[in-house]
Amino acid sequence: MTNQDDLVLTFDCGTQSIRALLFDKDGNIRAKEQKSFTPYYSLKPGYAEQKPVVYVDALKEVSQNIHKNNPLLIDRIKAVTITTIRDTCLCLDESGNPIRDIIVWLDQRQAKCEKSMPLMSNLAFTIAGMKEAIDDQRKITKSNWLIENEPETWAKTHKFVMFSTYIVSLLVGKIIDSAASQIGHVPFDFQHKKWYAPNHFKFPIFNVPLDKLAPIIEPGETLGYITSVAARTFGIKEGLPLIATGSDKGCETLGTGVTDSSRASLSFGTTATIQTTTKKYIEPVQFMPAYPGVAPKTFNPEIQIYRGFWMISWFKKEFASKEVAEASKLHVAPEELLNQRLKEIPPGCDGLVLQPYWAPLLKSPEAKGSIIGFSGDHTRLHIYKAIIEGIGFALYDGLKHLEKRLHQKIKSLTVSGGGSQSDEICQITADMFGLPVYKIQTYEACGLGSSMVAFVSLGIYQTYDQAVQGMVHYTKTYEPNMEVHKFYTRLYQQVYENIYPSLRSIYHALRRIEKER
Repeated sequence: MTNQDDLVLTFDCGTQSIRALLFDKDGNIRAKEQKSFTPYYSLKPGYAEQKPVVYVDALKEVSQNIHKNNPLLIDRIKAVTITTIRDTCLCLDESGNPIRDIIVWLDQRQAKCEKSMPLMSNLAFTIAGMKEAIDDQRKITKSNWLIENEPETWAKTHKFVMFSTYIVSLLVGKIIDSAASQIGHVPFDFQHKKWYAPNHFKFPIFNVPLDKLAPIIEPGETLGYITSVAARTFGIKEGLPLIATGSDKGCETLGTGVTDSSRASLSFGTTATIQTTTKKYIEPVQFMPAYPGVAPKTFNPEIQIYRGFWMISWFKKEFASKEVAEASKLHVAPEELLNQRLKEIPPGCDGLVLQPYWAPLLKSPEAKGSIIGFSGDHTRLHIYKAIIEGIGFALYDGLKHLEKRLHQKIKSLTVSGGGSQSDEICQITADMFGLPVYKIQTYEACGLGSSMVAFVSLGIYQTYDQAVQGMVHYTKTYEPNMEVHKFYTRLYQQVYENIYPSLRSIYHALRRIEKER
């Protein structure tokens, strides 16, 4: 039996923190607890791992605290959801315990993959012009690295699962997960939301036997019920249903109200993305999958800038020691000081243009980041604004790809993620895209989207459109300056679009030289 006072407990498990959130049916956060931690440790350059206990202890702390600190709200919790980072995997034994530490999505280790794929797979990818890109994908697929470098670990692995699957198992006592959480380097058929059959030509990319993969269900279905062990460990009421939702980016898209392809969601996080929602499976770029949406029977075509707003962290470390020191004295974030000064630099950064390919692209693995147009007049602030504009140009490029594949125009944008807290960045985005940009009532868009699935599952809302109407509230709109947009459009068409084609041969030469070193 449900009523209008019911609450949903949502756990948002991110790269650097875990949050416990209590949402009501109006999209209000009634309580929040957060525990931060170091995102990973690195035994070798490029490695990124985390001990499972770091996540488990953080989950315990936020869950126990939200129950302890809100005694009058606890009995109103009717369901639990989780949403987690993507492409973060681990090996479990037959008892469901981790065999080794978790390989985090930021990890850059590579397998050698000296053994060739089957002839038909090689032929299919060669004909599609994807052979080099697929070879690179095989090398960064962690199951291949484990098979090559830790064969004993792989032999002991009963299940090779996403981070989300592990958290689900802690709460309901069985290995199972949502189809909308299987986003990573695993043999998942995104179009049909199931595991690839072993005879499928894409299956050999990953080399994970079907019996090592978790059972999956649709978002909105019940994964299981909070066990007595989980109740004692985390403080959650035994018997509450754990509702399947999806990964962080998918939940953000729903949480900002993007339920169809007339609008797109921009996520200004460590990885910057532009994502929309469709009822039909549409690849955002040829041979790149659309991900399962957290609303059932939907998909999320997405273009991602892998190192996105990570570049701001890079800039702070390498160039902004002055702002970091000043921010410490003022007890504010360094980004706040940097963003306040963005208006000092004109659109286009006096001729400085950045292409944010700080990590290789799937279809262009040779691509590198570049900054062109330097003169003696440029300052650190020019570089900072060029980073913001460069990410904007890359996302705008993604918008054009999406519109081409969708055969329609996207009419407005929503924003979420760390960068969305800056009014200056949001306004630059509106100007670059020439579209209104909407910000919702909470920074916790990911947790909001996850909780919305539960409210529909509980019957509080009959449809996802009703849930959006009831729970998503746009509190600020950034209208574009169309004169500035015209300038950005010229810069995009005459300069930005030509950077990669002009430098492609140089990137290929760099790639050859690096391989021969």
